[in-house]
Amino acid sequence: MSSSTPLLSVDELSVVFRRRGADETRAVDGVSFTLEEGRVTGLVGESGCGKSVTSLALMGLLPDRGVSVGGSAVLRLPDGDVDLLALSQKRMRDLRGSRLAMIFQDPLSSLNPVVPIGRQVTEILTRHRGLSGGRARREAADLLYRVGIPDPTRRLREYPHQLSGGMRQRALIAMAVACRPRLMIADEPTTALDVTIQAQILELLRDLVVEEGTALLMITHDLGVVAGLCDDINVLYAGRAVERAPRSRLFADPTHPYTVGLLGSIPRLDAPRGEALTPVRGSVNDNIAWADGCAFAPRCDHYATACLQGPPALVPTEDGGDHVHRCVNPRADAEAADEEPGGAAEDEEERA
Repeated sequence: MSSSTPLLSVDELSVVFRRRGADETRAVDGVSFTLEEGRVTGLVGESGCGKSVTSLALMGLLPDRGVSVGGSAVLRLPDGDVDLLALSQKRMRDLRGSRLAMIFQDPLSSLNPVVPIGRQVTEILTRHRGLSGGRARREAADLLYRVGIPDPTRRLREYPHQLSGGMRQRALIAMAVACRPRLMIADEPTTALDVTIQAQILELLRDLVVEEGTALLMITHDLGVVAGLCDDINVLYAGRAVERAPRSRLFADPTHPYTVGLLGSIPRLDAPRGEALTPVRGSVNDNIAWADGCAFAPRCDHYATACLQGPPALVPTEDGGDHVHRCVNPRADAEAADEEPGGAAEDEEERA
């Protein structure tokens, strides 16, 4: 990771949902990370770990009622730093689309179905760049061309249902980059696309980061996407980061059992025919409160007594550097314990 001043610094972000007559739900529980210009940072984890809620909090798109947002998210701007979590809705509307933008997961539901694509793109150009009429339409056509949509002038007159899934996603990307934002958030932008189109979209996003120097926050559960796009990776579980490292180090030497489980669940081309996958057992609902210990303990094959004695801290791994994890019994220690009498494996048998 670079030592330069980050474009965005998120510190102890928390999001709590409250409903009358029900227990509160802590969707995000003290997440911290940074984003730097010209780099891609990944938020990785299963559905329900807090990735999308994190992005909605940063964009100011969570509802006003029944939600409490804490922490800070400081965005560096030429005219001074601002905390995204403390801004008024009016100020956020000025920033959204100009300084920061978001590519949503489902383009068919994100685009207005009764408004032509051209009007949806030119609206951004009019609102933030002051373009109108023919200039705005020419700029909109150029944006569609840049993101790889053929015959862009004709596409401006078409409605979302007349475009393929890949072209709709490209139209969303065109809208996101229309004002050359310094920060862009992509929430699983390739989920509904076939493999060939996924590769094209990821290549397009990488080119935008390199050419424009944009900081990209990539939210995904697909570790294949992470391997091909992200520079730095944050693995989330139950609303907290459980491991953080540069891409090469995370894939070469994962230490948190959850990260190891995610990587072990990926099908491999070099695996013997008929070899079964090794999924992470249980579901994301099988957890405990972080205040009581490690939330992943009920699903972990190597948890020890220490895992249930309060919340584990995010600490550097043995190799140090930018690699940190939230585990008192990481993979290397767990493997050693399995080979020793009285280790974690025998503790598990005794509990059974």
